Amino acid sequence: MELFTALGFRWNRSKVPHKLTIHSIERVNFRFHRMLPEFVWEASVLEGNPFTFTEVKTLLDGVTFGGRKLSDQEQVLNLAITSQHLLALVKTNQFSLDKNTFTELNGLVARNTALGWGHFRGEGNVTDETKVTPYVDLGKHGRYTSKTTEMRALELNRIFSIGLDALQFHVQHPFEKAVAFFLFGSLHKFFFNGNKCTSRLMMNGILMSAGIDALSIPADKVALFNEKMIQFYLKKDATEMMEFLIN
Repeated sequence: MELFTALGFRWNRSKVPHKLTIHSIERVNFRFHRMLPEFVWEASVLEGNPFTFTEVKTLLDGVTFGGRKLSDQEQVLNLAITSQHLLALVKTNQFSLDKNTFTELNGLVARNTALGWGHFRGEGNVTDETKVTPYVDLGKHGRYTSKTTEMRALELNRIFSIGLDALQFHVQHPFEKAVAFFLFGSLHKFFFNGNKCTSRLMMNGILMSAGIDALSIPADKVALFNEKMIQFYLKKDATEMMEFLIN
């Protein structure tokens, strides 16, 4: 199937740089490990978590905070645990762009914070899963609603399989593939929660496995990131988001 049809969105492929600095896997892993508190904090800011960078760093050092919601603390810890697990997968050459890795990471990052974490919507044992379909609030533009949740997630599995095959066949450069997968996961919302976060982790797994430094959204760019994502949901065109992440 044609790439854009399979993924559900398009982009101007001529705008994607194919000449990026490639490092050793050891170097990008070391940098990710060294900057783990920053990555966790910036990821938590994207999720609307109120923890400051200092609080995140202190929490990762094993010191808890009073006056913060336990759910916010758990979200930060989940992000840290999942990031460390991703790093271990890349280090041992076990990271794969596949459903098993995707659901494994979601099971860690969304643990105790979502309905049926760690599997596609409709694949769990919760009887009322089909009553819930996630959506994205687009402000004045209304909302974007993903595919209806169905028992056994047959349609979601079909979309994922076709999209992944198209990405693997048509997109060779790891940066383009990584960002396209992030947007693919964000658009179709295979999980009840943590879709963008899990898809960003997969994006960074693809990048680091290819010797490219992981990407993170700086806290002062969150508003712009959200604006670009709204336009992506509305237009199904990823060109602006690709350019934003390149910059």
